[in-house]
Amino acid sequence: MPFVRFLRENAPFLLAGVLLSFLSSFGQTFFISIFGGEIRAAFGLTNGEWGGIYTLGTGASAVLMLLAGGLTDRLRVRVLGTAVVGLLALACFAMALNPWAAALPFVILALRFFGQGMTSTVSVVAMARWFVATRGRALAIAALGFSLGEATLPLTFVWLKRHVDWHTLWIGAGVFCLLMLPVLIGLLRLERTPLAASEDHTSAGLDGRHWTRLEALRSPLFWALSLAMMLMPAFSTAFWFHQVHFAEVKGWDHLSLVAVFPLGTLALVVSTQVFGWAIDRWGVVRLLPFYLLPFAIGFLAHAHADLVWWSAIGIILMGVSGGGQSTIPAACWAQFFGTRHIGAIKSTVVSMMVLGSAIGPGLTGWLIDLGYPFPAQLWAYAAIFVLASGAMVAPLRNAAARLPAAP
Repeated sequence: MPFVRFLRENAPFLLAGVLLSFLSSFGQTFFISIFGGEIRAAFGLTNGEWGGIYTLGTGASAVLMLLAGGLTDRLRVRVLGTAVVGLLALACFAMALNPWAAALPFVILALRFFGQGMTSTVSVVAMARWFVATRGRALAIAALGFSLGEATLPLTFVWLKRHVDWHTLWIGAGVFCLLMLPVLIGLLRLERTPLAASEDHTSAGLDGRHWTRLEALRSPLFWALSLAMMLMPAFSTAFWFHQVHFAEVKGWDHLSLVAVFPLGTLALVVSTQVFGWAIDRWGVVRLLPFYLLPFAIGFLAHAHADLVWWSAIGIILMGVSGGGQSTIPAACWAQFFGTRHIGAIKSTVVSMMVLGSAIGPGLTGWLIDLGYPFPAQLWAYAAIFVLASGAMVAPLRNAAARLPAAP
């Protein structure tokens, strides 16, 4: 189908996916970490203590994702999407109004669960379900919302912090979420029955069948891939989370560092569309072992950087891998395990990724407190990415022979 025609015929559903992925930004680390310095100062926290709180709240979010993620198999996007966006707005208000350090883990839990977890999951599950032959393209377009948030929100809010109290900015984020609810409802007023609900339009996985979540969890392939996919959320989260510390160690103004983030977003946008096209063209099997490698090289650039522009190169390379992360996991699980139970399986994967994003800030913050600055840690993380990429090759080779033939 020609691209313009594809956009025209599916515009409401694609725009709903874009909006949901954009709104998930308010629960993503790249947004929350903007306020890391203010939060630590307000509650008297060290880097390690703030990282520990973030790990606790995000880890609890990962557990909740296991329990609630299967809702995407039972509820329409119109119902579940509007509910989680409304609750995300309340979480933003909680961050603005919370006076107690002891309540911070619960606030982080709410932001991460309703933002990073459920809002983004509803977006990608909807795309994976509604589209089969053009699944990669649909996922890539929906991911543009996340790219837009990453491009605009950090620079905008870091600048606004110089003129507006940070509590007020969180209230503004919550109000924005509420204002977007009627827009989301309007886009989905004619929501169709998901394609995966129809027997004629299901997309089977390995061995030509649809795997349940329990069956997928028993598969060595699931663990080989999902453990590798945890790495990017873990250490990209750590980078965004410690961006203030990173700038301080490098001797840069925070705004100078944030100013190069849009370069990474541009790379992310281009890479997302390229990966979306490549998934539809070649499938995920050929792409999985390679999409993490630019991230490893990007971390080496950050470690070596003595000028902001070295980190700009690292940010761009992170964006390249980010395009794969935005598209490949959702398409991967649908292709390997089928679409009938994709919500439950995807929620398990998201839970593991959320767990990774919980471990990253806590581990790196603890090492910072022990005297190992974040830039010095990046060499080891880059090596881990290379090893994880190599470890995917054999399981993927075995799985390729079990995939059903293309119709």
